[in-house]
Amino acid sequence: MSEAQAVPGTEQTAHDLTAFQHNILVILSEEAMYGLAIKRQLEEYYGAEVNHGRLYPNLDDLVEMGYVEKSELDKRTNQYELTDDGYEVVLGQLDWVLSKLVIDGDRAEDVRALVDAQL
Repeated sequence: MSEAQAVPGTEQTAHDLTAFQHNILVILSEEAMYGLAIKRQLEEYYGAEVNHGRLYPNLDDLVEMGYVEKSELDKRTNQYELTDDGYEVVLGQLDWVLSKLVIDGDRAEDVRALVDAQL
C-alpha cells in the first residue's frame, strides 16, 4: 500500500505526490538505478531504514503515473529511470520552492551559490 492513495475514479497528478515520492524522483534525476540503490540513497537522506514495503509500492505508483520507467536488468533486478514527465515534475517542484524562497537579492545569491557549488 503506497503512501498516496488515489480516490477511486480520480486521476493523481504531480501535486498529489508525497514528499517520499518526490524524493524518489529527485534521486532518479541523477541516473537510472535499481531498487536497492534507491533505498540506500533514501536511507542516507532520512538517516533511517526505508522498508521494502514502503519503497516498492511507491515506485510502482510512480511507474503507473508515468513519472518513472521500470525495466528488467535480470530476472531478479529491476531498474528505474526518470521519464521526461518525471523530470518536469522535479523541475516544477523546484520552481515552486524557489518562488517561495527567493524573495530578495540576498536569497537569490544564496541560491546561486548553491547551484554554483554543484557545477
